[in-house]
Amino acid sequence: TALATVVEERDEDTGGHIMRCEDYVERLLKEMREKSHYSNLTNDYCENIVLAAAMHDIGKIKIPDYILNKPGRLTEEEFEVMKKHSEYGAEIIQKTMSDIEEEEYCKIAFNIAKYHHERYDGTGYPTGLEREDIPLEARVMALADVYDALISPRVYKKAFSEEKAKAIILEGSGNQFDPVLVPLFLKCV
Repeated sequence: TALATVVEERDEDTGGHIMRCEDYVERLLKEMREKSHYSNLTNDYCENIVLAAAMHDIGKIKIPDYILNKPGRLTEEEFEVMKKHSEYGAEIIQKTMSDIEEEEYCKIAFNIAKYHHERYDGTGYPTGLEREDIPLEARVMALADVYDALISPRVYKKAFSEEKAKAIILEGSGNQFDPVLVPLFLKCV
């Protein structure tokens, strides 16, 4: 969390984003465990996902400030640089944590950092994974991350209302987001 907070402090817009995302992830996992389809999720697995959620944007430490804090839409070239944060994050986790953290936590943190921008329909980044090929923890993180980004003000946009954010999440069901997780997420936020 301390390492992730350093990154968050560089981004002028995301104050509190880490804690809110952790909260959304925890709520969604609780909701998932109450459904028979996900009743096999262990306490340790869920706890590791909640703890690893803080690391989802750790790769932004390697993104230049002029892109990270640009007060407007990114150019195509700038967006390509920004997209690299997911791969950078996975590399940072692999290099810095594999010797000091438990193996399952590191794998979950790696998956969240690398794959939280994959899309259910396969059009996301960095690798174009689709459907259940995207690790469950990354599909969970994607919902929390996008929802919080929608309801939070940014230098390039005003905050959406919770109703509008929920409508956008619902609209993304089956293409951006896992359609099984969307109704569970919407129920708990």
